Amino acid sequence: MSLIEPHLSERVLQAGTPTPDGNGTNVSDVISNPELGPVGAFLHSLNVPYYKVVGALITFIAAAFILYSLGRIFAIPFVNRLLDRRGLDNHEKRPLLRLGKLLVAFISIGIAFRVAGYQGLLTSLAAIGAAATLAIGFALQNTLSNFVAGVFIYTDRPFRIGDWIEWEHGAYAGVVEDISFRVTRVCTFDNEVLTVPNSVLTSDVIKNPVKKGELRLQFTFGIGYDDDIERATEIIVEEAQKHPDILDDPAPTVRMSTDGALADSYVGLTSRFWIADPNRADFLKTRGEYVTSVKQRFDEAGIDIPYPQADLSGAFKINRTSQLNE
Repeated sequence: MSLIEPHLSERVLQAGTPTPDGNGTNVSDVISNPELGPVGAFLHSLNVPYYKVVGALITFIAAAFILYSLGRIFAIPFVNRLLDRRGLDNHEKRPLLRLGKLLVAFISIGIAFRVAGYQGLLTSLAAIGAAATLAIGFALQNTLSNFVAGVFIYTDRPFRIGDWIEWEHGAYAGVVEDISFRVTRVCTFDNEVLTVPNSVLTSDVIKNPVKKGELRLQFTFGIGYDDDIERATEIIVEEAQKHPDILDDPAPTVRMSTDGALADSYVGLTSRFWIADPNRADFLKTRGEYVTSVKQRFDEAGIDIPYPQADLSGAFKINRTSQLNE
């Protein structure tokens, strides 16, 4: 009987049947029978029910938290310094740092599974994850296309964080605030934040006015038919040369407007000038100050900026004749 009883007691414990001290449970067998670690042994000494399961769960949570925190404290700053040494800017570093954080989380969870004694469960999860990959791929086609588009944005660099961009023929415009693998966040000039799927930006024409570091602006001034065109041209060029934010090279130029130069009520003179390191605020400020100064000089020189006029006398006569005929 003494040879049989130890085997019976061992089988009873493996089956999870409650022992006289109230411990042992079937739940531990469900979760791949985690090994009894120091936390489980401590809980067992306190006669805590389900000590194996509770101990393994506490060990897993504590290990995952500690490992992830250490990774964020040491690994991520190390990667950041390594990227700085490579000369990568903020646009290039952000997606790589996000990927690094995900990798730290994945490694932390994997090690925590092993520390908690869930080797069998970890293997099962890996098999389930591999089997579910195909189904997830079909269900997340749009997400995957945005992810691929985010990779293209990262590699092709059509724009960077801080750039002023426009798309859909100027229907949307703003400054890029953040670029992730799925979406790009753009702050409009009305202080609204647009969350744009990356696939939208890679499938449309993107206008980046600040890509080259210098931006050419143009503005058409209308003067009267009786005004001196040469004098008006001189004033337009002089005011461009006086403005501190307008470049001397390339030099400002003035041409007859190619679109409606001789309009019904004015002669169009188009001024073209350049500004350096442009952004939307500088663009509006510089153009507004320049146009204001030209208008003041026109007033001093007696050059008129006419407004559209319509001759309604013919229409009145026709209307009056139709009324008399009636």
